[in-house]
Amino acid sequence: MRPRIALPADTLAEATNVINERNAAFAPRPAIEAIVKSGGVPVIFPSVNPEDVRDYMTLFDGVCFLGGADVDPTFYGEEPFQKLGMTYLKRDLFEIELLKQSVTAGKAIMGICRGMQLINVGLGGTLYQDLSQDLHATLKHSQEAPGNMPSHHVTVDPDSRLNDIIGQRPYVNSRHHQAVKDVAPYLKVTARADDQVIEAIESVNTDQILAVQWHPENIFKHFEDSRKLFKDFIDRSQKVADRTRK
Repeated sequence: MRPRIALPADTLAEATNVINERNAAFAPRPAIEAIVKSGGVPVIFPSVNPEDVRDYMTLFDGVCFLGGADVDPTFYGEEPFQKLGMTYLKRDLFEIELLKQSVTAGKAIMGICRGMQLINVGLGGTLYQDLSQDLHATLKHSQEAPGNMPSHHVTVDPDSRLNDIIGQRPYVNSRHHQAVKDVAPYLKVTARADDQVIEAIESVNTDQILAVQWHPENIFKHFEDSRKLFKDFIDRSQKVADRTRK
């Protein structure tokens, strides 16, 4: 049996031109395709009451937290900075609870862009609400190059799973204005941009969590590094499936 991969859905703020409905749940096509082509079976979860998360837990082996709106800063004890972007509290509440229960249940976890930030906040870390708050952030982290092309390099900690997967100096795409500030206790930094903005985190002493600030789903078709990241995630999810579905 192929591993089942949970993709928590984003919410479309505008009315769709198909059903004329506001707040429709959706998952980005590139992420779905990357999961399928890597050997997983995607299962899309809409944002629901956090109390309902327990009913989802038997439906998946791994979960990939995707990009989207800013994480509400109240989750790390701050009021909104002037340059904070759009937030969506309902999604944050659902995903943080899904994250916590997934960690406890031993699910494989991947994070992409907002997903990495959500993982860090959900486990006790903080964010720069906007990179203008980080005096060291000088690179262009919201690229104007096409989204399926890389725009800057990152340096990977040689003592990390990420280094084992994609090496020490990958060329990545970049589409974010927030970043990890204080890293959660369960996590460690495994990659930084040249201006020291945190670009990847992973769980300490386990292979459970690996998250990146860039968008490997958008460059999956063209760059082997991205395919390797998804292959690693599916492999980790397969181990969970083999262990729990005997």
